[in-house]
Amino acid sequence: MKTKRYYLAPLLAVFLLQAGVTAALGAVSFQCPGFDPAADSDTNGDGMLRATDDEISNPLTPSQVCMHLTGGDGFVTMADGKETYIFGFANVTGLPDNQVLETGIFAANFPAPSIILREGDNFYLSLTNVGMMLRPDLFDAHSVHFHGFPNAAPVFDGLPDSAVAIVMGSTLTYYYQLAEPGTHMYHCHVEAAEHMQMGMLGNLYVQPAQNRLPDNTDLNGFIHHTGYKYALNDGDGSTYVDKEYPIQIGSFDPAFHDASESVQPLPFAAMKDKYAMLNGRGYPDTVNPDPLPAPVKNNGKVSQPVSTLIEAVAGEKVLLRISNLNVTRFYTMASPSIPMQVVGKDARLLRGADPDGNGPLLGQNLYYKTSSVTLGGGESVDVILDTAGIEPGTYFFYTTNLNYLTNNTEDFGGMMTEILITN
Repeated sequence: MKTKRYYLAPLLAVFLLQAGVTAALGAVSFQCPGFDPAADSDTNGDGMLRATDDEISNPLTPSQVCMHLTGGDGFVTMADGKETYIFGFANVTGLPDNQVLETGIFAANFPAPSIILREGDNFYLSLTNVGMMLRPDLFDAHSVHFHGFPNAAPVFDGLPDSAVAIVMGSTLTYYYQLAEPGTHMYHCHVEAAEHMQMGMLGNLYVQPAQNRLPDNTDLNGFIHHTGYKYALNDGDGSTYVDKEYPIQIGSFDPAFHDASESVQPLPFAAMKDKYAMLNGRGYPDTVNPDPLPAPVKNNGKVSQPVSTLIEAVAGEKVLLRISNLNVTRFYTMASPSIPMQVVGKDARLLRGADPDGNGPLLGQNLYYKTSSVTLGGGESVDVILDTAGIEPGTYFFYTTNLNYLTNNTEDFGGMMTEILITN
């Protein structure tokens, strides 16, 4: 037994070095091939550095995208005014390494910063664990789990038992080759039930390569033009949309969050969510187009920047990228006034195989129209709202789990937002 214990640490160190994960062992280190912190910046404001937008001076590839997140704690404000303690991610992309810890402390966002990529991108995602400002007794590691996505290597999957968990003060850079378009999601997978309940989850979607086809490309009778958008690679233009909105379902148990803030035992077995939200907000905060004001306890740092107000000009087609990372229950979302056409499920086009063996793009169309969709944790759907023939006005998108149309004890709120149609 003594011999085994003697060799365990050196063997583990050798394994980690060979796996290329030394950054996880200590130091803030934003890794982005070709990035020059003195010259490069996020010029289009999307929170990421992209080679194709000339934001990286000397990229490794033309499709290179880089992003830097921190993992830590902070506060958000529920729609009834309650300030709630969370764990979360924050975007520090492009900051010099010596500013990351100070900026990332108490900067947790809920949901996590949106990650919007394009099929074919080479994505470098650095995660720095800045620790828990309010709970210095916690030494929780963090990771990024790109839910359901095939990884270049197991070390990038975010599962702590088969990959790497990032300890306080350390950084790991994940690498993904974006070969699968669609609506995905991401979350921390260390102590997942706790960290996801506490808020470490976010929107992530990959726009299809069909968006960037040459002008006047013929898609089986549908003529593509520069600037056109699609939900997925459909081959016929049937998922064409004018706008897209990510909508992530989530909910909090206030007793669980209060126990974490006050250093009490966490009530896992009694977990019961009482705040149901869309993109980290309950109604009416969901329709506020601006970031919510910073919680008083958050030292002036904004933590809820994502609105869920859906806006369209009459006649436009709107894509809703709906995902559910709730850890306690299923939710049903309804649009009773504007039918939803479901075109994708779990980042897959709803289309059967072609009987002649030409692939799914020429197979049987399995889209369907409905007024409601039901999602469990880890599921996503792509639905299109066609506003042609819809009178201008305000319509609602909400859960049919009626007890979740509240903000805890406050009636008329919760998991609901508005669809605003204008002329």
